[in-house]
Amino acid sequence: MKKLSLRKKADQQPKTEKEKVEERKKEVLAQGRKFKYPIQYAKHNVVIITIVVSVIAVALLVLFGWLDFYKFQDSGDIAYRISRFLPLYVADVDDEKVRFSDYLMIYRSSLKAVEQQSGKLGNDTDADSVRDEYKQTALDSAEKYTFALKLAKENGIEVSDEEVNEAFDSHRKVGGAERSEEAFLKVINDNFGFSKDEYTRLLYLSLIREKVEERIDENATKLADEIEKALTENGGDYMQVAEQFGDRIIIEETGGLVDNKNIDGGRANVASRLKEGEQSGRFVSNNGDGIYFLKLISKNETQVNYISIKISFTEFEKRFEEIKNSQKITEYIEIRSNE
Repeated sequence: MKKLSLRKKADQQPKTEKEKVEERKKEVLAQGRKFKYPIQYAKHNVVIITIVVSVIAVALLVLFGWLDFYKFQDSGDIAYRISRFLPLYVADVDDEKVRFSDYLMIYRSSLKAVEQQSGKLGNDTDADSVRDEYKQTALDSAEKYTFALKLAKENGIEVSDEEVNEAFDSHRKVGGAERSEEAFLKVINDNFGFSKDEYTRLLYLSLIREKVEERIDENATKLADEIEKALTENGGDYMQVAEQFGDRIIIEETGGLVDNKNIDGGRANVASRLKEGEQSGRFVSNNGDGIYFLKLISKNETQVNYISIKISFTEFEKRFEEIKNSQKITEYIEIRSNE
């Protein structure tokens, strides 16, 4: 009994300060564990709620965006800027996507040009019909440009930045006027609403289509070779060529002086750089609709008088109609006048 009592007294010796601190630390940690898991569960709930709210917000943005672009067909400044930065598409041409920004760019510039000439369109039914006509024309143009891009890939056709810049400078100097870039950009912005980026994009698309049209239309190229030979042999007699080739070509005369800034596929611009009686040689029209030969009859500082031969491209339009008739074009918007 005495030995047990002595052992018990030894066990009850006073604790050191270090032992007391460790014991207190364990008590504090034990009490903290009571609150740890409820806080973790609260954080978990916050994360879930945040994710759900974010998903709903994104879904609403997508819904409103879809309604704005595809249902209400917003063509305003904000919608247009969004279309230039997001991968939005207005149609599908033989598995090639048509950029919404290209469609809106063409539509907005066409409408701007009309309103610049005739004044702002109203909100009546007739004005809406006019807008719908321009929308359909813009959509058709954007689809054809996209089809040209597809054919360009298939045929290894490219347009370099240098070619675009050359075309830009050529347009800037149309009619022989040495406009500064700033002055030219003001003109195209006032008349068509184009910025430089937009105008160079349109030039790029136009050049692609021109190259594609010329490459795939072997009949037009062969006919151009024949006409070039005939003009060389007859000393540039356009009327003789007209009799020789008949309705395979189109002969046009201005019948007098016209503005050297005339919108005519680039013929007035080419004519303004020639001397009287000089021939141009073959060139593809700015709108890519055919090959031209041109002869300047007379000119002054601001006007030209010329005769031209046109060989129309037909292969591109033929192929485009084929895919259209084969239901290989899907449009994501419905233009009211066509409903």
